[in-house]
Amino acid sequence: MDAVERRDRKPDVSRQGHTALGWFVRSLPSAGIYAGPAAWLISTQANYALVPWVCAHQVQVIPIVAVVMAAFSLFGGLLSWRGYVRAAPTPEPDSTGAGRPHRFVALIGVGIALLFTAIIIVHGIAGVVFHGCER
Repeated sequence: MDAVERRDRKPDVSRQGHTALGWFVRSLPSAGIYAGPAAWLISTQANYALVPWVCAHQVQVIPIVAVVMAAFSLFGGLLSWRGYVRAAPTPEPDSTGAGRPHRFVALIGVGIALLFTAIIIVHGIAGVVFHGCER
């Protein structure tokens, strides 16, 4: 098989099943619905848990946590966006006749991921302004 034929072939999704590459290739329309709030939850809990350490050592780790969690939320939004792009504009009819709202779920996932990313970034900015020892 030459290089042109390999490039034109679509990736074999069945072999990439449960890996991160498989998720990225297949896309998950609802990923942003779960990744954004999960990243915000982890970020908020880490912010509260790290306050005594930040106050004692005077090292600003809250913005670093915020950047990492914002990237996680955006990755969920990216997976939802890929789900939106890959879904057909009109759903394929199924046996119940209801169709599947993949595009709608994907758009909601993108919106939620962006919303929670903005919230996480605002918390990170607050971590720059406040140093953790305020009383």
